[in-house]
Amino acid sequence: AWSGTVLVLPLVGALAADSRLGRYRAVLLAGVLYLLSLGMLTVSSMLQTPQPHPAGCHSTASTCSPPISASSPARLAFFYTAIYLLALAQGFHMPCSEALGADQFDPSVGASRSSYFNWFHFSISWGYAIAAIVITYIEENVGWTEGFAVCWATMVVYLVVFLLGTRTYRVEQPVNSSSLAQLTKKLTFFRTDDATTDTQRLLATGENMDDNRFLVKLLPIWLSSIVIAAATSQVSTLFTKQGSTMDRRLGAATGIVVPPAALQSFVSFTYIALVPVYDRALVPFARRLTRHPAGVTMLQRIGAGMVMSCVTMVVAALVEAKRLRVATDAGLLDRPDVAVPMSLWWLVPQYVLVGFAEVFCFIGLEEFFYDQVPDGLRSVGLALCLSIFGVGSYASGMLVWAVDWATTRGGGDSWFADNLNRAHLDYFYWILAGLSALEVVVFLYFANRYVYRKKSEQPVVLH
Repeated sequence: AWSGTVLVLPLVGALAADSRLGRYRAVLLAGVLYLLSLGMLTVSSMLQTPQPHPAGCHSTASTCSPPISASSPARLAFFYTAIYLLALAQGFHMPCSEALGADQFDPSVGASRSSYFNWFHFSISWGYAIAAIVITYIEENVGWTEGFAVCWATMVVYLVVFLLGTRTYRVEQPVNSSSLAQLTKKLTFFRTDDATTDTQRLLATGENMDDNRFLVKLLPIWLSSIVIAAATSQVSTLFTKQGSTMDRRLGAATGIVVPPAALQSFVSFTYIALVPVYDRALVPFARRLTRHPAGVTMLQRIGAGMVMSCVTMVVAALVEAKRLRVATDAGLLDRPDVAVPMSLWWLVPQYVLVGFAEVFCFIGLEEFFYDQVPDGLRSVGLALCLSIFGVGSYASGMLVWAVDWATTRGGGDSWFADNLNRAHLDYFYWILAGLSALEVVVFLYFANRYVYRKKSEQPVVLH
């Protein structure tokens, strides 16, 4: 329920910002909500009373359950209030902060704004990497209270720095009429007399979307981007589950065991390494070839990321097939409790490839949805983009359910069996690779017929 709320609230926050608050005040409100929610989580963690482990069970034993906190209904209510306030803070902050940053650039200089989206993700990737390493270490080795307290203190610094620039910000005023009312009108996508013709006309004309149903033009791009969101969502699910079965020792002599989820940091490190190369080397090189201010169009960039996503799923399938062969050769098919003698580092290439795909596709999608909506609905545009990733995650879950049902109805082993040595994640990755290839074809069909709202962009043709 909380995860679903996180996926919905960016649209709510964006609508409130673009219709009433304005993006600056929405970001400020988000900062206050972050302080309140993180402060409450810090207090909540201090109030918990850990129950002792069962007799004969040591805290380091892998077979023991973690200590359970004894919480009264009032404490639980306090905790849930905190995490839903955190979700509300994210709902305001995620679309509005990025849109406010992009607003600071002269719209006539498209290259500068395009570069902004690259460096925005470069910056937040450092945040993800630090959180994955430092905050996780504090929470696991010092305590949850200290971990939440560090997050709260970081938000204090963030708000101070944000407020220091107040007088210099270019602040977009909210639209005069309700954004919600505007969207309701624009959600009447199709005429009943000739829906298909109407949609194709809007896709293939350069009419001003402020005066037309802009969502009709964006909907095909939105729909044809769901598969890559579903594919990359495996980073935090099946990729991690794969890693938990492998040899996770950091060298035989060190005794250090790497948590499988730690490999997700390679996605952030790929952003950190690739974004400067893309922005300072690839874009100038492509600009000389194409004469385009950003080197390539937004849809070309998105399409390149989709191709990389397809390659990622192929690599993941091949690595998983090798893991299954190693497990079979080692006689571990029915020994899921024993690590497969194959290093965890075999998974690094697929994490890095996910980072490559996201740098091209995800950043491109955010720039596209910011740029191709009416000026007064820029936060809503970014919220629509963020909703792709949420729907993609749900689509992945539905696909897993469908495949699980299809593979077990005859009494066979599920492709997602708890014993991964008997499962077939490799087959599932091949399905995602096929869907990704189909997505590229569908995306090219719509992208080649799309006419940008800004005349500086040209219809995409990938050669």
